[in-house]
This record gives sequence, C-alpha cells and structure tokens, in this order.
Amino acid sequence: MLEYHDDVAWNHAQRGESDLQRLDRNFTELVSELRVMQTGVQVLFAFLLTVPFTSRFAQINAFDRVVYVATLLVAAVACALLMAPAACHRLLFRRRDKRYLVRLANRLALAGLTFVGAAMIGVVLLVTSVILDPTVAVALTASTGAVFVVLWLVLPMRRRRSLRASTLHPVSRV
Repeated sequence: MLEYHDDVAWNHAQRGESDLQRLDRNFTELVSELRVMQTGVQVLFAFLLTVPFTSRFAQINAFDRVVYVATLLVAAVACALLMAPAACHRLLFRRRDKRYLVRLANRLALAGLTFVGAAMIGVVLLVTSVILDPTVAVALTASTGAVFVVLWLVLPMRRRRSLRASTLHPVSRV
C-alpha cells in the first residue's frame, strides 16, 4: 500500500506537483465526483418526497410504509453527507487547512456513497414490493444490492489488494 509520503514523493516526481498542488487537485477531483453523486441522490430524494402525495400511497401496507420512511431518511442522510464537503469548505475557506478538508471530504463522500447505495436499494424494495410478489421483490432487491456491492466495493477493494501485493506502481501497470 502506498503510504502518504510515498504518494507525495511519487506525485512530485511524476507530476511535478507540490503537496499543496496535489491537495488542490485531489479536492477538485473529489468535488467533481460529488457533483455526480449529489445529482443522483437529489433526484431520488425528490422522487421519494412526492410518493406520499400519490393516490396509491394510501393503499400500501405497513411493511411498505416502513421501507418508505427508512429509504427517505437514508436518502436525506446521503444528501447531507454529499453536501457536507461544500459546507465545510465554505466554513474553512482561507484557513490553510486543505489537508484536513481533503481527508474529511473523502470520508464524507465514502459515507455518502454508502447511504446512496442503501437508498437506491430501499427504493428498489419499495417499488418491487408494491407491484410484485414479496418473495420476488426481495430476490430482485437482494440481486440489485449485490450489484452495488460488487461494483462499488468488491472490484475496487480487489484492485487495492492486488496493488498492495505488487511491487509495481499502478501507473506502470496500465
């Protein structure tokens, strides 16, 4: 695994970046990623906010209401986590604390991604449980959840493990 100092040295040697330039680039990349995630979770949250105002909502059972409320709350937390880096940046603006901000924003983004995945899985369960047999709904939801886990966790973690075991730097393996 690349340690912080190895990463700084590699960036300086390969990109000619100072530590501050690397932090600026890291923050810019993270903000771009957050924009993509934020848009998706905000659309999902907006959808969830409209659901109780539909005529069919009054007919859903207690299980679907619990799934709805849990999914709404998880989506709200996802929104909060994904917007938090911008709020933190504004409050820490011109305090010369970029390293802290990048680390915090990264952690918030990872937590936000977890909650986005949970909200999306919750919405799949909510919709499929209303229109399909409960067993089919649970199976489809579990399958959807497995897709998120594989794409968002298993693949990147497998790559991290292979890089850790390798003496080659990731760039030289492209």
